Amino acid sequence: MRPFEKWKESVRERVYDLAFKPDGSQIIIAAGQRVLVCDAKDGTIIQPLKGHSGTVYCVAYARDGKRFASGSADKSIIIWTSKLEGILRYTHNDAIQCVAYNPITHQLASCSSGDFGLWSPEQKSVNKNKVSSRITCCGWTNDGQYLALGMMNGVVSIRNKNGEEKVKIERPGGSLCPIWSIAWNPSKDEHNDMLAVADWGQKLSFYKLSGKQIGKDRTLNYDPCCISYFSKGEYIVMGGSDKQVSLYTKDGVRLGTIGEHKAWVWTCRVKPDSNYVVCGCQDGTIFCYQLNFTTVHGLYKDCYAYRDSMTDVIVQHLITEQKLRIKCRELVKKIAIYRNRLAIQLPEKINICELSSDDSSTMHYRISKKICKKFECNLLVVCSQHIILCQEKRLQCLSFAGVKEKEWVMESMIRYIKVIGGPPGKEGLLVGLKNGAILKIFVDNPFPITLLKLSTSVRCLDMSASRNKLAVVDEHNTLLVYDINSKELLFQEPNANSVAWNTQCEDMLCFSGNGYLNIKASNFPVHQQKMQGFMVGYNGSKIFCLHVYSMSAVEVPQSAPMYQYLEKKMFKEAYQIACLGVTDSDWRDLATEALEGLDFETAKKAFIRIRDLRYLELISSIEERKKRGESDNELFLADVYAFQGKFREAAKLYKRTGHESKALSMYTDLRMFDHAKEFVGATDTKSSRMLITKQADWAKSSKEPRAAAEMYLSAGEHMKAIDIIGEHSWADMLIDIARKLDKAEREPLAKCALHFKRLKHHGYASEIYSKMGDLKALVQLHVETRNWEEAFSLVEKHPQFKYDVFVPYAQWLAENDRFEEAQKAFHKAGRQNEAVKVLEQLTHNAVVENRFNDAGYYYWMLSMQCLDIGRESKEQRKEMLEKFERFQHLAELYYVYRSIQRYTDEPFSSHMPETLFNICRFLLNNLTKDVPPGISKVNTLFALAKQSRKVGAYKLARYAYEKLQELHIPSRFLESIELGSLTIRSKPFHDSEDLIEDMMCYRCSTNNPLLNKSETAVASSNCRQSLHLLSAYHMVSDSNHACVQEYMQALRIDGGLDYTEEDPFTAKMSFEQGGSTFVPVKVSCSVLRSMSRRDVLIKRWPKPLKWEYFRSLLPDVSITMCPSCFKMFHSEDYELLVLQHNCCPYCRRPIDEPT
Repeated sequence: MRPFEKWKESVRERVYDLAFKPDGSQIIIAAGQRVLVCDAKDGTIIQPLKGHSGTVYCVAYARDGKRFASGSADKSIIIWTSKLEGILRYTHNDAIQCVAYNPITHQLASCSSGDFGLWSPEQKSVNKNKVSSRITCCGWTNDGQYLALGMMNGVVSIRNKNGEEKVKIERPGGSLCPIWSIAWNPSKDEHNDMLAVADWGQKLSFYKLSGKQIGKDRTLNYDPCCISYFSKGEYIVMGGSDKQVSLYTKDGVRLGTIGEHKAWVWTCRVKPDSNYVVCGCQDGTIFCYQLNFTTVHGLYKDCYAYRDSMTDVIVQHLITEQKLRIKCRELVKKIAIYRNRLAIQLPEKINICELSSDDSSTMHYRISKKICKKFECNLLVVCSQHIILCQEKRLQCLSFAGVKEKEWVMESMIRYIKVIGGPPGKEGLLVGLKNGAILKIFVDNPFPITLLKLSTSVRCLDMSASRNKLAVVDEHNTLLVYDINSKELLFQEPNANSVAWNTQCEDMLCFSGNGYLNIKASNFPVHQQKMQGFMVGYNGSKIFCLHVYSMSAVEVPQSAPMYQYLEKKMFKEAYQIACLGVTDSDWRDLATEALEGLDFETAKKAFIRIRDLRYLELISSIEERKKRGESDNELFLADVYAFQGKFREAAKLYKRTGHESKALSMYTDLRMFDHAKEFVGATDTKSSRMLITKQADWAKSSKEPRAAAEMYLSAGEHMKAIDIIGEHSWADMLIDIARKLDKAEREPLAKCALHFKRLKHHGYASEIYSKMGDLKALVQLHVETRNWEEAFSLVEKHPQFKYDVFVPYAQWLAENDRFEEAQKAFHKAGRQNEAVKVLEQLTHNAVVENRFNDAGYYYWMLSMQCLDIGRESKEQRKEMLEKFERFQHLAELYYVYRSIQRYTDEPFSSHMPETLFNICRFLLNNLTKDVPPGISKVNTLFALAKQSRKVGAYKLARYAYEKLQELHIPSRFLESIELGSLTIRSKPFHDSEDLIEDMMCYRCSTNNPLLNKSETAVASSNCRQSLHLLSAYHMVSDSNHACVQEYMQALRIDGGLDYTEEDPFTAKMSFEQGGSTFVPVKVSCSVLRSMSRRDVLIKRWPKPLKWEYFRSLLPDVSITMCPSCFKMFHSEDYELLVLQHNCCPYCRRPIDEPT
C-alpha cells in the first residue's frame, strides 16, 4: 500500500465533519459556522453555505444525492438541495451532535445531547425520542431497518425505524470510555450486519446486529475521532489523537499509515467506489490521498502465490485452479515461492512454509520455520534451504534460522532477480542490474559470474531450460536474445515488457507488450495474438498472465510455430512443439505431413494422439513390409496417397513402380470406375469386363439395382442380372431377357421361370418352359397354379403325366371339401384305393350326420367302384362282387330310409300315406339282424304304425305297436306311441281286404301278407318272386348280347306291330313257378323278340356282371329306368324329380350326360 497526497486545502477553521456526494463529485465540509461545498477532484471550494448561527458539527448526504443535511450547535437542522439551497429547518432542545440519512429511504436521523429525531419528507413533524446520555455518533444498517446510536456513557443503542430500542450494547468501561465513532460494514457479501465501534478507551470492537461481539477488542493506542469503511467494506480508515490517518483491515488489523498531520484528525471519509481518502484536521487543513495497492506475489512454474486483503496469502495452482488461503492476520509485505517452499514476510518476521505433500491435488502448507526479525528489502527470494533478501545493491543469503551466511554487493541497483534452479543448497540466481550487467550467482559461491553486459538497464530476463540462451528485456522495451556461451546476439524484437522461456521446449519463448502476446520459435517469425496483462511465465501450452491483480493461465495453441517447423520439414521439432498443446486438426496435419515425408516414427506418434487406427494400420503394414526387405519409398508413398484420397497421384506412382494391378484395385474398391476405365484403356477387353462386373456389384450394394442389372447383362453375367431383376419384380425386363436367351441356356431360363412363378406371372413361366421343352416342369407349373384345364389338355396329349395331374387335382378337391370330385379324380388317376377310401369316408360322414340320401348315393358309388376294381383285377373279383352286392343293398336301404327320417323329424311330408306305408314295409322286410348304422327301427315301426292305421291295415298297426313296446323308445315318441297303442284297440283286428288283394303275386297269383314276419325280403310265399312296388318281373334270356342288340333294333323298326297270339312270356311265367328259391323266367331270343320294346327293361351291367331283363306286366303303368344306376321309377315321379334336381334322384347322373 502506497499513499500519494492528491491535494491539500486549508479553511482556517476546525473541520468537524465531511461527507461525499454519492457520485463522488463533491464534498460537503462542516467548518466553523459554515458548510463548505468543495470539488472532490482538487479540493476547490465551490460555495460556502451560511445558515447556522453556531458551529456546524455534522453533515450527511442523502443516498439519491438530491439532498444533504447539516447540524449545528445552534440546535437546528437544515435540509439543503443539491442546488445548494436550504429548503427546511427544524430544531432540537440541545446542540446537534450527528446526523445520518437512511440508505434506502429519505428518512433522516438527527441526534442532540438529550434526544434524537426521525424525519422524512412525508412527515409533517419530527418524531423525537429522549435518551439518557449524550449521543456522539449514529449510523444506519445497510437495509435501513435499524439505527445505531453511540453515547457518552459507553452504551450503543440499536433502534428500529420508529425509534424503539431493540438491542443495547454496554461497553466495559462505561462513561470512562465514551463511544466516539461507529460505522456499519457496507459489504453485501457479509452474511450479517457488522458494526465497528471505536471508543475513547482506545479500543476498536466489532458487533453483530444482535449485540454479540465479534472477536476481541483491538487496542489503538490513541483516542479515535472518526471511522469509515471503503465502499466494498474490505478496509477501514481511522483518525484521531495520534494525528494520523491509518488503514485497517475489516477485522481491525492495522496495515499502515496513510498520512501524518500536525493536529488531531477529526474526520475522514473514503470516496465512493475508489481508493481516495479525504480527512479533516483540527487546524482546518483538509487532505486528499490516493492509495495504490501494489501486487505482492510469487510464481514458480504453475504455482502462484499472491496477497489478498493485505493480510492473507492465497496459493493457486494455475492448471487445476485449486486455491488455498493462508491467514496471517498481519500485513503481508513480501511473498516468495520455490518448489515446495513458501516465504511470507510480515512486519516483524518471515514465515517459511513447506508443502506437506508432493501430491499437487492436495495443497496444504504448514509453517516449518520462523525468522523473527524485522527486515527491510525490495525483493525476497526463497530457495530450498535459504532466503535471499535484496536491498538496493545488496544481496543477503540467510539460513532458515535467520543466520546470514553470505552477502553480495553489486556495483549497481538490482532490478531483477530469479531462481533458475539447481541442487538443494546450491541453487543458482539470475540477477539483472540497472547498469545492464547480468550476473549468475550460486547460493554456495561468494563470487558472482558475469554473463553479459548491456548498455541499458535490465527490466526483465529469463534463461532457457538448457541454460544455453538468455532473453533480456531492457529499459527501452527491446527483447534481446543471446547465446550464453558465445555471447552472440541471436535476435531482437521491439515492444516487449516481459519475457519467459518455455520450460518444456528449448527453442520457444514468449514476450508481451503493447497489448499483444508474441510467441517465437527458433529463428522463425514471431506469431502475435492479443492479450491483456503482463506475461510472467510460459509452461507447455500455458502462458501465465497477470492482469491488474489476478493471475490466469491462458491456453495458447502452439499451432503457428508447429506449422513453421512443418514448412521446413522439421518433423521431430514440430512434434515437440505439438506436444505442448495444439488442436486435433493440427495433430492431423502434423501426422499427414510426416507421413508424406516418410517420417513414419513421427507420423505414428501423431496418429496415436488422435487415435486414428486406420492410418496406424497403414504405418504398421509399411513397417512390416520394410522389415521384410521392401525399400521402394515411391510404393510406400503411393499407399499413403491412396489413403489420403490423392488417387491420381497414387495411380501414377503405382504405374511408375510397376504395380498397375494395385491402381486398378484401388479404383474399383473406391467405385471410381470412370477413372479405372481411363487407367486401363480400351485395348484390355478382359479387364474391361472385370471392371463392368465390379461396377455392377457396387451398383447392387449401393441400392441401384436397375443399373447393376444392365451392367451384369453387358458383362455377360446373366444369372446375377436375373437374380436382381427377379428380386425387384421387373417382369417386363425379365421376359425380354428370357426371350433373347437361347433355349440351350437352360440354367438362366430356369431361373427366369422360377422368378415368374414366384411373381405369379404363370403365362410367362409357361412360355419359358415351353421354349425349354420341359414338359414335366410345365405340368408341375399348371398343377401348382391350379390351372387344371391346361394340365388336362397336356395329359390328353401326353398320358404319361396322368398320375402327376390327377393325384394333386384330387388332393386339391379334397382340401376344398369337394370330395365327390376328388373321388372321381382319384379314379381317373388309377388310384382306386384312394378313391374307395374317400368314398368310405364320405359315406361314414353322411351316416353320422344323418344325411341318408347322400349315404345311399355314396354306397351306390362305392358299389360301382368295387365293380370297376373287380373288372380290372381277377384276384379281387370275387371279393369286389360281394362288396358290390352289399353296397347296392345298403344304398337302397339308406335311400328309402331318408323318407322315413324326414317323416319322423319334420312336421310335414310330401309323400302319400300309401307310399310311406309301402316304404316302411320294404324297409322292415329288408332289415336283417344287423341293422345298418343310422337306420332306426323305432322310427320305421313308428311310421309303419301310423301309416297302417291311415290305410286301414289295423292288424299290421297293432303288430307295429307291439314291436315298439319291445324297443327303447325316445321320449319324444313315447306319448304318441302309448296313445296309439290304446286307440288301435278300438279298431278291427284285421287288415283291409283291398290291401290284401293288392298283395297278390302276379306270377303265381298267391295272396301274401302285408309284412313277411319270417323271411328276409319282400317276396311271394309261393314262387319267391320279389314283390316290387313296380309290376316288372325278372327274366333271363338264353341269347347273347348281340342278339339283344339286333332285337332292340328290330323293336325300333317294328315297334308298331300287334301280336294277336297268346303272349309266350306269360305262358312261360305261368309254367315256371314254385320252389323255395326264386328262379327268374327264362326266355329265348325269339320270345324276347316277340315282346314289345316298351315293356322290356334291360339292366346293362358292365362285365363281369350279366345283363338283367325285366318285363312290365302292367303296360298301362309307365316305367322309366335310369340308364346309369338301373333303378326303375314311375315315369311321372321320375320326370318330376329330374325337373327338380336335373339329375337322377338315385345316382345323381346329370340328365344331359350321355349314357
